[in-house]
Amino acid sequence: MLFMKLMYTANILVAGWVGLSAFFFPKTALATVFENAFAYSESIRLVGALWFAIFILSCLGLFFPEKMSPVFLLQLIYKGGWLLVVALPAMMNQEPYPRGMAFFFLIWVVILPFVIPWGKLFS
Repeated sequence: MLFMKLMYTANILVAGWVGLSAFFFPKTALATVFENAFAYSESIRLVGALWFAIFILSCLGLFFPEKMSPVFLLQLIYKGGWLLVVALPAMMNQEPYPRGMAFFFLIWVVILPFVIPWGKLFS
């Protein structure tokens, strides 16, 4: 339970900052979060909406850790998918991709399977 709350806190700090910056300052987010690896597009705001939703759900997770644990499953799926479909091919083809984001996602994908309360999630 404590480890889940630590993960929610990390989500609040990271997803909150990324969500707000991508929502309201997308060009700043492009430079900082996405390391200018992609061309500017208003779709950055869509990513901001997702991360802001994760921020809100993680705030609730501090009070209801097990009930809000599906947010961890969502993160495991989309971060793992992004690593496999976007980051890995870019790395193999020596194309630009946000390395900091990929490193953060990799850590999350490794840790989340041990944090998710699988038994309660599917009971």
